[in-house]
Amino acid sequence: MRLDRQTAQGRWHRRPDGKAKTTGELAYLTDLTAPGMLYGKVLRSAYPHARLLAIRTERAERLPGVHAVLTHRDVPGLNRFGIVQPDQPVLCEDRVRYIGDAIAAVAAESPELAAYALALIEVEYEPLPVLDSPKAALAEDAPLLHPEGNVLHRTSYARGDTTAAFARCVHIVEQTYQTPRQMHGYMETEGGLFSYEADGRLVVRAATQHGYKDRMQLARILAMPEEQIRVVSSPIGGSFGGKDELNVQPYGALLTIRTGRPVKLHNSRRESVTAGLKRHPMRVRMKTGIDAEGRLLAHEVEIVADTGAYATLGAPVLNFATEHAMGPYRIPHVCVQGRSVYTNNGVSGEFRGFGGNQVIFALEGQMDRLAAIAGIEPWELRRRNLRAAADPGPMGQTIAPTDGALQVWRSAARSRLEARSSVSATQADDPPWLRRGIGSAIAMHGSGLGYGIPDPGGGRLSLTSEGKLEAAFSFEEFGQGIVATLEIMMLELFGCAAGDLSIVLGDTDKTPHSGSSTASRSTTIAYLTLRELQPRLTEAMLAAAAASSGAAQEALTTGPGGIWLRSPGSEPRLLLSYRELAERAERPLRCEAAIHFPVTPDPVVGAHFLYTCTAVTVEVEVNTLTGAVSLRAQRHAVAAGEVVNPMGYIGQIEGGASMALGFALMEDAEMEEGRYATENLDTYLLPGVADTPASLEIDAIEELAPDDPYGPRGIGEVGSVALAPAIAAAVRDAMGPGVWIAELPIRRETLIRRFAPRAEEGMR
Repeated sequence: MRLDRQTAQGRWHRRPDGKAKTTGELAYLTDLTAPGMLYGKVLRSAYPHARLLAIRTERAERLPGVHAVLTHRDVPGLNRFGIVQPDQPVLCEDRVRYIGDAIAAVAAESPELAAYALALIEVEYEPLPVLDSPKAALAEDAPLLHPEGNVLHRTSYARGDTTAAFARCVHIVEQTYQTPRQMHGYMETEGGLFSYEADGRLVVRAATQHGYKDRMQLARILAMPEEQIRVVSSPIGGSFGGKDELNVQPYGALLTIRTGRPVKLHNSRRESVTAGLKRHPMRVRMKTGIDAEGRLLAHEVEIVADTGAYATLGAPVLNFATEHAMGPYRIPHVCVQGRSVYTNNGVSGEFRGFGGNQVIFALEGQMDRLAAIAGIEPWELRRRNLRAAADPGPMGQTIAPTDGALQVWRSAARSRLEARSSVSATQADDPPWLRRGIGSAIAMHGSGLGYGIPDPGGGRLSLTSEGKLEAAFSFEEFGQGIVATLEIMMLELFGCAAGDLSIVLGDTDKTPHSGSSTASRSTTIAYLTLRELQPRLTEAMLAAAAASSGAAQEALTTGPGGIWLRSPGSEPRLLLSYRELAERAERPLRCEAAIHFPVTPDPVVGAHFLYTCTAVTVEVEVNTLTGAVSLRAQRHAVAAGEVVNPMGYIGQIEGGASMALGFALMEDAEMEEGRYATENLDTYLLPGVADTPASLEIDAIEELAPDDPYGPRGIGEVGSVALAPAIAAAVRDAMGPGVWIAELPIRRETLIRRFAPRAEEGMR
């Protein structure tokens, strides 16, 4: 793999945590232990929907070695959690709504004893009708899963007059797309170590993407001041959004407070599958029309998302999908409506791409279908409809000017020619049952939480007593490389050495509130924060060095090892080490800043201001005998501004693309009547090394709009959003004009039977 552009020359930086991770030396939060530790386990529901008639815990409580058995009666505060809408019971009182619902929690002297104690808890259920799809939940006679009904959230956006515009269209495509329920598949399942200290403070060491939000929710549950809770949330063995919500934290906290002993709680993979979040399955109906020149005129979208039993971030995910259903295109007449529906299925929530992946797959499918019936080359059709640099955002909101869509389009245009030439050169040597195809897709992805959602950030810089330049952020390190990115920024800003630095992350006792490690926001927050704080800390250090040494402050500068003196006609020399400066300074040298993520000034709820653009070109090989699809090569053009951390940049694009490969070809956490058909990774397939093509190229487009003050954009999600539609287009290119992909993952049996909706259906 390679970066096509090397403007990041000199920034290749070995990950500070790389060796410890690859050797297994790094202790994740679930690896931690403590003297006298107990083991926690949670009893989950036996039914996807039922009334709880009785919970009898006496036999478990009498079991020697069991130190606590808790039910809803033992929750001292709010028996609910949820970042935005706290509607999920910590421990269910009278009803269960999915098989991941928690009924009781135990703490015992061994994991085996804790599991046996769960088996002794007697729960009496009255099964209720199972709403196993949004269609069932929306039926008039469906039982209500929540007091407000079975619709969690509705969205609506419109401009122009789609009815009149469709009457003027020369070609119209109407198609329904279906996307799967995808697992995050992180290496480290949910868990952590919990302790209740002698001073009455609760210490939570558990994976999350937002330690301060966890602290706030736990304070409500425990009826405890937030300041009495410390959340340590880094490092984490993967998350991708799946640990953004509380998972085991309430149970570990309750058990350690009850027993007064440390409690370790760590989900098995099966428990993680049952209770963990998944990507929202979506059914997306689109009707899109163009004029004779291929200009988009009208676009109607209906989105139905299966949010499962509880809200978590289902409403913001639908908001994001609604915004991104229009892509990087100029469309004068638009009507988008969405519903996020409660069901008795597993809970859907935060996942890399955050609702963009589903609608981008559908929208790019529409563009390919329109190109086919209009007789226009698909990439040319996109060019005719691309937004201009100063255009408003998808929902008409003011955004930071960006020419990213055209930049990545041009890059992909070149790569399409190269890929087609490569396929033409090798196709003749392939056996007749192997077919090759080329496909491309383009996307525009917003970062940050969007208008109307508080998105505070910030951090702290200080010179520690040990003589370290310390950067402290509440971000979590969960594999995205934020430690290396911060180091690179600090090295450039201070001109120091790596040994002069200390990076402190993910600890509410040691870091200021930096906001969540989500929504591709961390790089932007870090960039803006450090550029505000570095001049302030540098000024304070140079002033202290001047006062201590008698040297003129204007002759001093920061550098490797400490403060350097520049004298005319002489080589600079080290005046004071950072440790010496810290010892001599009359006051602590530190500064802190609060930064709000850049947001559009227009009051459009959920709308974004900063966008990253990408275009993906792939080559696939389809075996028509087995239906197997192999991704042979992929090329990503990404317009995200300056590449701060090249190794991390490549890793994020590669990782996001691997996740999107699973979304496109193999992953679907299927449910049958509210129960997972795939309960473990023996039946739920994730892409492996053999599935990932050796050929991965990235064209990192670093030019931003003139005078752009916001710096590099985060790329944690953009690598995952456009690969699936590119693969779908490439499969059609390989299989022929009668094969259209409208459902993910692309199933082998579908291709073997050459089944596809009739090419003319829904088109004119």
